[in-house]
Amino acid sequence: MRIAKAYLSESSNAGSRPHRIKSVREENEMRRIILGMIFLIMANGAALAQTSGSDRKAWGYFVGGVGATSGNGSSTATFQVAGGGEGLVYKGLGLGAEVGYLAPFRGPGDGFGILSVNPSYHFRNASSSGKLVPFVTGGVSLGFRNGSSGGGNFGGGVQYWMKDHVALRVEVRDHIFSSDTPHFFQFRVGLSFR
Repeated sequence: MRIAKAYLSESSNAGSRPHRIKSVREENEMRRIILGMIFLIMANGAALAQTSGSDRKAWGYFVGGVGATSGNGSSTATFQVAGGGEGLVYKGLGLGAEVGYLAPFRGPGDGFGILSVNPSYHFRNASSSGKLVPFVTGGVSLGFRNGSSGGGNFGGGVQYWMKDHVALRVEVRDHIFSSDTPHFFQFRVGLSFR
């Protein structure tokens, strides 16, 4: 069963004890994965802080957001938390990766993890001060819970570098896992650090 379909379907044994035990185990495993990624991102940020201002071409970020699924004649309100990192490889062209958790508001434990690897383009000369940096991104995604499902994502947004090391990040992102599963639209806000 595809992960996106499993996400939307209601479990027929939702009240049974074995299902709840399995859910607790899954939630604990997901927490460990997310905490491990947060640690790696923070370690990356600490390493990047050792470079001078003009040499900084990489950053980490944390975002949270709200959104919805759409498709198959129904929609569900969702939330997402994620963290990742990006680095510029040539002028404004960058590469990045992120890991996150996406779930319905009606059942926060019924979500799934998403791992994405994306190229991106950052319009670094969009403002005269260089503080406002719009970007576009898109790439491959892997949804995972009891199994996994490959897909893609695309989006865009802006980073506003309030200080040399901290930016406000605002973006939209859409994850798609196949033509017969819903889109997972998200509006996300967070902080970038370098």
